Amino acid sequence: MFVGIGTLINVFTIIGGAALGVFVGERLSLRSRVLITEILGLITMLGAVTALAPMWTARYINAIPKGWTLLAILGSLLIGGLIGSALDLEKRLENFGERLRRRFGAKQESPFIEGFVSASLLFAIGPLAILGSVSDGMSTGIDQLILKSSLDFFAAMAFAASFGWGVAAAAIPVAIYQGAWTIIGFFLGNILDGYQVDAMTITGGVMLVCIGLRLLKIKEIAVGNLLPGLFIAPVFVLALNAFI
Repeated sequence: MFVGIGTLINVFTIIGGAALGVFVGERLSLRSRVLITEILGLITMLGAVTALAPMWTARYINAIPKGWTLLAILGSLLIGGLIGSALDLEKRLENFGERLRRRFGAKQESPFIEGFVSASLLFAIGPLAILGSVSDGMSTGIDQLILKSSLDFFAAMAFAASFGWGVAAAAIPVAIYQGAWTIIGFFLGNILDGYQVDAMTITGGVMLVCIGLRLLKIKEIAVGNLLPGLFIAPVFVLALNAFI
């Protein structure tokens, strides 16, 4: 096997799951598609609960100064949100999705962009994407990415039944994101301590809550603008661990 094969497998499972979802989705009524979307919103919320769980682990609590466990995540999201808003990442993601929509020939009224943005964030957020890619880069195994690929296959199939080919297009940012972590793992080895990964996971969990709210049509939150928070979080908690 070669370095990067884990992400390559993940990309193919997303595309394959999405293709199967589109095939099945065309035979579903509008009511069924809406129900699937609502179920996905609920499952995304459940996934968010799992991602938020590290906030109460001894590893994270002991690494962060007392009283800062929640403030660290708040600070990461605020700083990340300000950066994302200044760069207008949400709009850039939507524009990228629009260009892909035209390239795929999807109709203007199709939920291509919503599927692309939601699926991209869902597939990229989480400890498996980071830890699995770094492990792949270090040639210490791809077990975590194989597990992630299995989960992403079924998630892509379910999403694509409602959102169409935009979900398959989400394989592009996933390949870029995980490919970057694979390269980092190849050159730098294990660069993050466990509590830093926990901080990223918790921050990502908050973003998953936002995605769930969007899918359930409760609140439209510009999740794309919060993405820099994922990279701010490990730096923020490292500073807290070292200087406070």
